[in-house]
Amino acid sequence: MTLTLYGTLGCHLCDNAKEPVWAVLSEMGGRLREVDIAESDALMARYGTRIPVLGDDDGGSELDWPFSADDIRRWLNAS
Repeated sequence: MTLTLYGTLGCHLCDNAKEPVWAVLSEMGGRLREVDIAESDALMARYGTRIPVLGDDDGGSELDWPFSADDIRRWLNAS
């Protein structure tokens, strides 16, 4: 399983989002890929007001902030 965290440098919410993501990944196994949306105009247009956003690379679904570890588990089980 690979999850993608869309965010940008200096985003304190993005930093806060990593804690529940790592908690779930350590339980379930998997990898985290971090994408800085500031490096792409298309990503800025898509995520600029939504970050942090967690994406499931396998299922293609997304989870918007705020989310807890329990929210992430439910989201992954539903997708």
